[in-house]
Amino acid sequence: MSVNAYQPVLDPASSGRMFWFDKHDTRVLFGDIRDESWELCDGRRFDVKPDMEMDYRDLPFPDGTFRMVVLDPPHLRHVGENAYMAKKYGALDPETWQEDLRLMFRECFRVLKPYGVLIFKWNEVQIPLSKILKLCDEKPLFGNKQPKQTGTHWIVFMKPGTEEQ
Repeated sequence: MSVNAYQPVLDPASSGRMFWFDKHDTRVLFGDIRDESWELCDGRRFDVKPDMEMDYRDLPFPDGTFRMVVLDPPHLRHVGENAYMAKKYGALDPETWQEDLRLMFRECFRVLKPYGVLIFKWNEVQIPLSKILKLCDEKPLFGNKQPKQTGTHWIVFMKPGTEEQ
């Protein structure tokens, strides 16, 4: 599937598209490095079926392609390869996770149009948000700063631009 004018939004780590109201919204290009399905313990199917397979560290798009990037990368680095959480959400490489996330941020900002918006979701159950934000060259606009119940943060960034753009 190629990008078109009706797909101004990229989700490069969409996994099972769990937080999307419409899991098939035509305005969104759903990507993931995985393409797989399996049966959950209760008999339901869980699908990771991206529109396009992609690696968020090396996105296959020209600079300035999207108006918005929604980014919910794997957040666990200590998890068994076949564990339910790893299968459902993916896992970070325990050795390269910092460089991987640094590249992820650079790539996601590269494919944003000037003044494009990046919405970032992070759960700090294993890695504090403060460590993650140090891997990003851009400054966040706003987000929920103290999510006491879940440990999940939503952070909004805007790519810089010039007044002419």
